[in-house]
Amino acid sequence: MGNGSDEEVLVAAGVKTASFVFVALNDDTNVIFATLISRGLNPGATIVARANSVKSIDKIYKAGADYVGSLSIVAGQLLAKMSADCIGKVCRIDEDIMLYEGIEIEKHHIEKGSLLDKKSIEDLDLEKKIGCTIIGIERGGLVTITINKQTILHAGDTIAVGGSSKQISEFKEKYLN
Repeated sequence: MGNGSDEEVLVAAGVKTASFVFVALNDDTNVIFATLISRGLNPGATIVARANSVKSIDKIYKAGADYVGSLSIVAGQLLAKMSADCIGKVCRIDEDIMLYEGIEIEKHHIEKGSLLDKKSIEDLDLEKKIGCTIIGIERGGLVTITINKQTILHAGDTIAVGGSSKQISEFKEKYLN
């Protein structure tokens, strides 16, 4: 699409109306600029950014990120978790939990007749009720992160839910049990 730290590219990508913005660029200077521009375009969005260097974490937070994941720290945590969890059994990386500083992202399948089936993001109002948010939907083999209040969830969808450990637990307790 273009340079991820260019305002026109961010507007074309839908940052102004997004509820969740992921900034994952290969250069931390561009991550800082993209975060700063995204925050200016959409003050209410939750911004998760990737820091390529641990030294950039504070700067990215100051630019407006809500959560910053250090590439090296997250990769180390993920590898350690996968190694510990996979001893003596078959593991699937895509089902693992990704840990960021203060945020967890989990994938969950929506069953027919569940409390999530045929509900819109607006009806669920997860951000207000629990504090977590649906940041992605896999439907029919296609993944989208373009989610708005009118987006309706359906049985068969797999959703990515982002939030704190406590928020994710509350979400699972209320909607998946």
